[in-house]
Amino acid sequence: IIGGVTALIADLASMFGCLVGLKDPVNAITIVALGTSLPDTFASMLSIQADETSDNAIGNVTGSNSVNVFLGLGLPWTMAAIYWSAMGHDEKWHATYKNWRDYDKWKDTGVFVYEAKDLGYSVLLFSILSVVAFSILFLRRKLVGAEFGGSTVGNWVSACCFFTLWLLFVILFSLQAYDHIPNPFV
Repeated sequence: IIGGVTALIADLASMFGCLVGLKDPVNAITIVALGTSLPDTFASMLSIQADETSDNAIGNVTGSNSVNVFLGLGLPWTMAAIYWSAMGHDEKWHATYKNWRDYDKWKDTGVFVYEAKDLGYSVLLFSILSVVAFSILFLRRKLVGAEFGGSTVGNWVSACCFFTLWLLFVILFSLQAYDHIPNPFV
């Protein structure tokens, strides 16, 4: 069921992105990411309400992201690398990668290739903004005595800070995806 829902969300998001003219990477970090992250958001919210500490909520967020990164990316990558090693390179490989910058280096043996393009920029941007987000949580612990809770004003300020970090990520990534900011990793 989860795989079917994920495929449906991805297809609907892809159609919407095509309809409004979003590039695939921008569509992925906005529409697809929101669709797949909302269940985690609600689980974290319920965890905050049910538990005395914020440990489970923060554990849910970091655990979910680690599964996405380590299994969601690592497992298919490993499977593809094993497949390419077992199958070797053929005419399809040569046709696909003849314009690749390292083609001459690997044309005799072939190799599993996946050009990252926007990955380096998005990971760097995400890492920087994550440090800022965790700094906010540490600052809240020092000032309020907890990562969540405290005064209504403090909660709204924190919520606005986190929303601004997400918005900043989307804007900076989109500017880079549409070539308004150069990608330092290409």
